[in-house]
Amino acid sequence: MVRDDRGATIDSHDRSSGVSMSTLHNAEPLPVRSSATSTTPGGDGGPVLPAMGAAHPVQLEGGLDEPLSRWLSLVKGILLIPHLIVLAFLWIAFCVVTVVAFFAVVVTGRYPRPIFEFNVGVLRWTWRVAFYGGGALATDRYPPFTLAPADYPAVLDIPYPEHLSRGLVLVKWWLLAIPHYVILAVFLGWSDWTADEAALRFPGLLTVLVVIAALWLLVTRRYPRDILDLVVGIARWTVRVVAYAALMRDEYPPFRLGR
Repeated sequence: MVRDDRGATIDSHDRSSGVSMSTLHNAEPLPVRSSATSTTPGGDGGPVLPAMGAAHPVQLEGGLDEPLSRWLSLVKGILLIPHLIVLAFLWIAFCVVTVVAFFAVVVTGRYPRPIFEFNVGVLRWTWRVAFYGGGALATDRYPPFTLAPADYPAVLDIPYPEHLSRGLVLVKWWLLAIPHYVILAVFLGWSDWTADEAALRFPGLLTVLVVIAALWLLVTRRYPRDILDLVVGIARWTVRVVAYAALMRDEYPPFRLGR
């Protein structure tokens, strides 16, 4: 308990958040979201930038869930087939309802809440599957089949925006996001097509990091924490760009791996 200069008693322990992070065994808690933003001149059509030092509203975390099996990583791709089938249909629905949300934002300036919650759930489900499988290999706990938050070491949260720019929605998903698309191609890899239409796959940085982590785990039974930080950072960057391109937030994604 702390007493301020006016004699009022203040409880120094914050009980307001109500967020339990017990599932993130070795990760730091999600930071407190700041609503402070700054806008460039341009009114309703200007890009929205987070204030200096403010946490971005799209939050993603992943806690290393040790001990990890040396050999399970070799078969996780097979074990995830049911999830991949479901996610294929979910992402088709994600794209369709995002088009509906586009017109809703243009007309009303608001993102339909049911569509928003569904899209957040798809991103959340995808992150849990990636964290278990080839996107991180950082847990041996099988991901749940749910769009809702769950007791799992991979966490994703996007707060609902009360208002979105009607003008910005016309350009942010294709024009303003181009620099991020170029960077994500380096992170995630891309395919090229030769004259005979044979696809050449260029593995991204994420694939290289996960392969190194898998080999290190196979030899030492330990997951390199520095690699996990990079993997989670790439996932955080990716989800922020996806949320921006899917019109879910107006805040421009920062060019950083951290929070």
